[in-house]
Amino acid sequence: MSRFLLLLASLLFVAPALAASTATPKDLKDLYFGEALYYAYQEDWFEAIARLDTELGQYRGLDEPALNTLFFHVDQAEFDVGDFELAYRMHYKAGRAITAVIEGNVEESIRNEAIFRLARIYFQKDQPENALRTVERIRGAVPARIREDLAFLRAHIDMANGRNVEAIRILKDLQGEKKLQGFSSYNLGIALLRNGNEQNGREYLDRTGQLLSEIPSTLAIKDKSNLVLGYKLLEEKKHEGAKLVLDRVRLTGPFSNRALLGSGWADAFEGNFERALVPWSVLVTREVTDPAVQEALLAVPYAYGKLNVHGRAALLYGNALEAFGAEIDKLTASIKSIREGNFLRALVREELKQDANWVVKLRELPDTPETYYLLELMASHDFQESFKNYFDLEALLKKLSAWQGALDAYEDLIQQRRAYYQPLLPEIDREFRLLDSQMRLRLEQRDRIEQRLQNMLVAPRPDYLATAGERIISEQLAQLEQRLLASNAVISPEIRDRIKRLRGVLHWNIHTEYDQRFTDAHKNLRELNHEVDLLNRQYTSFVRTRQAATQSYEGYDEMIRRQRLQIETALEKTRVLMARQGHMLEIMAVNELSKRRDRLDEFQVKARFALADSYDRASKAQIQKSAEQ
Repeated sequence: MSRFLLLLASLLFVAPALAASTATPKDLKDLYFGEALYYAYQEDWFEAIARLDTELGQYRGLDEPALNTLFFHVDQAEFDVGDFELAYRMHYKAGRAITAVIEGNVEESIRNEAIFRLARIYFQKDQPENALRTVERIRGAVPARIREDLAFLRAHIDMANGRNVEAIRILKDLQGEKKLQGFSSYNLGIALLRNGNEQNGREYLDRTGQLLSEIPSTLAIKDKSNLVLGYKLLEEKKHEGAKLVLDRVRLTGPFSNRALLGSGWADAFEGNFERALVPWSVLVTREVTDPAVQEALLAVPYAYGKLNVHGRAALLYGNALEAFGAEIDKLTASIKSIREGNFLRALVREELKQDANWVVKLRELPDTPETYYLLELMASHDFQESFKNYFDLEALLKKLSAWQGALDAYEDLIQQRRAYYQPLLPEIDREFRLLDSQMRLRLEQRDRIEQRLQNMLVAPRPDYLATAGERIISEQLAQLEQRLLASNAVISPEIRDRIKRLRGVLHWNIHTEYDQRFTDAHKNLRELNHEVDLLNRQYTSFVRTRQAATQSYEGYDEMIRRQRLQIETALEKTRVLMARQGHMLEIMAVNELSKRRDRLDEFQVKARFALADSYDRASKAQIQKSAEQ
């Protein structure tokens, strides 16, 4: 009991769990940012960090970031990547990300929120001095959504640095905060006790222990307050008060076993062993692996012995010996199982990963005896952090192995593309070169036509707009005139007049229709331009498709080789780290089980002596009773 009391007295404070703030923007414009938030909501921090890091990296490399959709959420994204890294226990990277925001050109409220998060990182890393220096940098406006959390964090930091007076002042101001109900009063009570104000400290613990709430976290801190206060009163030998407080602890809560044990001792210290048997008799029916239950197995026969029911006491001491022996054998088997690696395999079972109560579920697995005695250890902060690291390494190992297999799939896909495209491309390229030359010729002709039309705006040339028929007739008339001149024959005036008349008709038609023909020429040129645009788009599309076909299987070999090398290096490093982390978990578990076994050995020795003494007393009582008869 005294060791447990020291453990409780060493507690500085209890706080509600802090989670990454993954607030969804009211108007989400960047889908990739939304995807990162989606994974964050699933608490898949690795995927969330990977996607958000990639999105931020691409954003920072843009020439005009304001045109990117992430521009509207970049401040929140910078914050969130630090929060995700913090949730994934990447404290160093999270600190760098948040420090970059603090040192950037940002608003005062944003800077203060970043300082708050950085202070929280230092505090969670058990660096209270750094947390204190950081939080003291906050100046000016603080966002309303973190105001209470910041004040509560300040109180935590002050208590961790021994500044209990400052913590008391802050916690008194937080007593009315609904979301901190129970936590603020409990921590205020602890701070007052540490500051030497025993009476007020007990009052706040007592007030916390009488809260009315249906919130599980509030009920848990209520039970804890009663447990701490009750054992403190036991230490001060205020047994009636201790029993009154301990009896307020729920019988189904996580602190019920210790409360029942303490309640029984409160009666026993007053010499009321019959009342002590009531909570102890309830306690001995519970899971025998719990230390409080094991102590109760000795306390119950001890109470019967004090009531002079030595026969019953002897029988119960015998039962306790049998139970202790079975548990010692179980502990020995558990230690052996842990050293054989079964413990680590049980921790990473797939059926446990989706259950928030995985620690309790471990005890229900039939083939994991190594977990029977580790419930308290596995619920501790140090073990949880170590196990999370092991769990993340195991998940990373699977992901790296999957990526390694994906590279094989990529290589197969590239080979399939190469086998499909390579036979087709030479013939396609030949046809394309022929069409390309024809296209270039037609484009040159079109450019010349456009240039002529532009020049005709300044210097009209009706002859340029003659139709093909008119050009043929003009050429025929010129050839007729040449033949007549070459024959040296006398040309009759009638023929000469007819040729002039025909030329006049041509000239008349060309010049009188010039404006309309010029308009039609521009209209036809615009239609031609539309067709040329379509042709250019098709040309560009073909070029891109041709490039994409080639790029779909060329240039990947070196990249895949580098990625494979990086993955293999990471796999090797992960295996080494995972082995070390697993070994550390096994050592922690074996040490815990060894301490529990040593404790049971002590209980077994005490039970043997008590059994012998009870048998002796029972025998003497029987002899005395026979003599009296």
